[in-house]
Amino acid sequence: MNVYRLLQLNRLIKNHRIKFFGMYLLHKFNKRYLAVNLDPVLACNLRCKMCYFTDADFVKTLKGQFKEEELDQVAKAIFKRALKLQVGCGTEPTLYKKLPQIIALGKQYKVPYISMTTNANLLTEDKVRELLEAGLNEFTISLHGVTKETYENFMKKASYEKFHATLDAFAKLKNEFDFKVRINYTFNKDNFHELSDFFTFFKGDSFDILQLRPIQKIGNTEYNDFDLSTLYEDYEALIPKIKQNCKENNITLLAPNSISNLKAENKSGYVYEYAFCYVSPQHFWKDGFDYKTQTFNSFAKQIGWGKLLFSNIFKSQRNLPTTSNNLNYEIELN
Repeated sequence: MNVYRLLQLNRLIKNHRIKFFGMYLLHKFNKRYLAVNLDPVLACNLRCKMCYFTDADFVKTLKGQFKEEELDQVAKAIFKRALKLQVGCGTEPTLYKKLPQIIALGKQYKVPYISMTTNANLLTEDKVRELLEAGLNEFTISLHGVTKETYENFMKKASYEKFHATLDAFAKLKNEFDFKVRINYTFNKDNFHELSDFFTFFKGDSFDILQLRPIQKIGNTEYNDFDLSTLYEDYEALIPKIKQNCKENNITLLAPNSISNLKAENKSGYVYEYAFCYVSPQHFWKDGFDYKTQTFNSFAKQIGWGKLLFSNIFKSQRNLPTTSNNLNYEIELN
């Protein structure tokens, strides 16, 4: 399954009524449409300056990890409705000792696409191989600097050499396994201009997707300059070069065409809240969902989820929640 073609289709279909009608039918006929984002452990080995793990008060609230039997219950409750399973959604999944078992559970429940988001500093070639053998389809790795100095400045406790060693392992294992590697580059005023040399430092044979993500406020982070206005013209001047580099290396690019209007209405985001399902030791999708005794189907019936999806077909856009920072990028498939 090519999840990026599905995301592109979501961008192309402008009418929210068509989207909700399709989602309602998928729900009604017990089909997959959820993007399940699972944090198995609420911890991280790094302290990236743009991340809430540099907010000491917030970190104190992040405690817990799933027991093995609890993961079985999570899978039983919701994996049958998952179109995509993403392991790691703000914390570091490689700290979880039973990580390959989660991937294998996803495959057991026939989830079409399984990805993992990681800072890649705890991965080795053997660990990458183990995850691929369990059935992982994609690694999404976080990057906050092109050069060693910037990378290690923004990603405190990280090793630039370990990051590159993981990319080398990806390139090697692509000869044995069919999987994707996605680099998520979060940029700000102080690391943006390095992007012009991105393909000098990172080889196109080690990754398949590049996402450029403008900095967002996600808590009382150590780095807190969120004003990108001085980059508006520079961004629009650079993005054609990035697109050309990606095309030459057969890499899919996820990036906004402009960063001057990121807060504008995002019509692609209307269905986001209804497909996104976050799961952690502290939270399971909607309040009141007891995954140990209920399934997605039983709880959805209890809260009238199908009726809500159906009613959204007839609502105007102004009466639907949307967020400007979700799905607000263009998708350049190569």
